[in-house]
This record gives sequence, C-alpha cells and structure tokens, in this order.
Amino acid sequence: MKLVGAGQRTVIPGFRLTMGFTLLYLSLITLIPLSLLALRAAQLSWAEFWGAFTAPRTLAAYRLSLLGALLAASLNAVFGLLVAWVLVRYRFPGRRILDALVDLPFALPTAVAGIALTAVYAPTGLLGRWLAEFGIAAAYSQVGVVVAMMFVSLPFVIRTAQPVLEDIDRESEDAAATLGATRPQVFLRVILPAVTPAVLAGFAMAFARSVGEYGSVVFISGNMPGRTEIVPLLIMTRLEEYDYAGATAVAVALLALSFVLLLVINLLQAWARRSAPV
Repeated sequence: MKLVGAGQRTVIPGFRLTMGFTLLYLSLITLIPLSLLALRAAQLSWAEFWGAFTAPRTLAAYRLSLLGALLAASLNAVFGLLVAWVLVRYRFPGRRILDALVDLPFALPTAVAGIALTAVYAPTGLLGRWLAEFGIAAAYSQVGVVVAMMFVSLPFVIRTAQPVLEDIDRESEDAAATLGATRPQVFLRVILPAVTPAVLAGFAMAFARSVGEYGSVVFISGNMPGRTEIVPLLIMTRLEEYDYAGATAVAVALLALSFVLLLVINLLQAWARRSAPV
C-alpha cells in the first residue's frame, strides 16, 4: 500500500483537514454520547450501581438476552454456513433473488420484522397454529425472542462465509478426493478449517447484533418481566419510570459488554484475514 507523501497532490484534501473532520464526526456521533453516559454512571455510588444491576428483574433480562443471543448466533452459524454453501457452489433458477433476500433483514425496519414474525408465529398464525398442536408456543415466549434474533442476525454469518467459500481452491478438494478422501473428510479437513475463522467472525457479529436487538423482539416476545423481557426493553422501561439510575446502570453494563464483543469481533476478523486462502 503506497502512502501519500508531503508535496503530493490528492483528489481529497490533505491529511490534517480530513483527519479533523473525521475526529469531529466520530466525536459528535459516537464518542461524546458514550462519554456522557459513562460520566452519568460515574455519579452513581457503587451501592446504587450494584443494586440496580443485580436486581432479579435485571439479571433475568440479561440472562434471556445473552442466552437467547448465544443460541440464535449458534444456529445461524450452522444454517448460515449451509446457505452460503448453496449460494456459492450451486447454480439454479432464482439464485440471484435468493442471494438478494439474504440482505433483507438489513434493510427491513425492525418493527416491520416484528409484526411479520408475530403474524406468522402467533397461535393463530400460519406456523404458530401448527406449532401449537405440538405444545410449542413460539410467539409471546422465549422461543419468539430467539426467532427474532435469528432473523436479524442471519446475514452476518452468510456474508462473512461467502467470500471465503468463493476463494477456496477447488483443486485442493480434487486432490484430497484423488488421494482417497471421502466427501465428509474433504469437508472436515479441507473446507471447514478454511472457513472456520470467517464463520466465527460472523458468529460474533450475529451475537452482538442479537444482544442489542429491540424492535423485532418487543412485538413477538410479549415483554413479560422476568420471563420474556430483554435488556434494551428494560432500559426503556426504567426511563419511562423515571428510574434514571437504574437505566444508566443497565446501559453501562451493556455498553461494557459491547466493547468486549467489539474486541472479540476485531480479533476474529484479523484471524480470518490471516487464515484466508491465498
């Protein structure tokens, strides 16, 4: 990569001006709001913070958000890899349309997604009616929370796995097959090691997206405190109750978790780049 030196002309204005606008933009949009949240949390005593964070309702919300996000990301890691495999390795009518539909959760408003999922999985819905016959309540339950999280986070796994699958050398697979490897052995020993870093990066991003999801979950979960209430909804509830200390404590804990997830995602993406086939 060639860096622009002093005296060289560029299309975009020089480093100092562009860096100044970059820092100003990031400060106004990200750094200042988060800093103010941290400052507000610093005004709380340790007893206030710990009491708000360890309340049974708060712990139940965190438990549901984290475990639900973990389950949703794990399922998407498996089925997202399968979808990416089909889109990369097979040619069939409607493939481009299917590939475009993968990005629909990115563009669709989360409230619309929540209404659509509720209509499908409600006890009178198309799938909810069928699931109810087996005693499974999808809507207004923890199952609905996981379904909504899977919906919004699926594209992350697919879009991270697709480029890696496209870059895998088919000759390596042919060579393994020529040496007597079966199809499962080729997948486990040639394909899976190459795609694992990308899938893990997609898993981490799907997990982070699921933890912070709000719009689609509130419609399908039923929002019952201690049962189907997620952390973002709990923060909104605390604000509506004018419990600013409780909302701040929960929000700061979620912010800290987001920073940890961001670090993990960047480490996994760096590993994926180093492990990508050349």
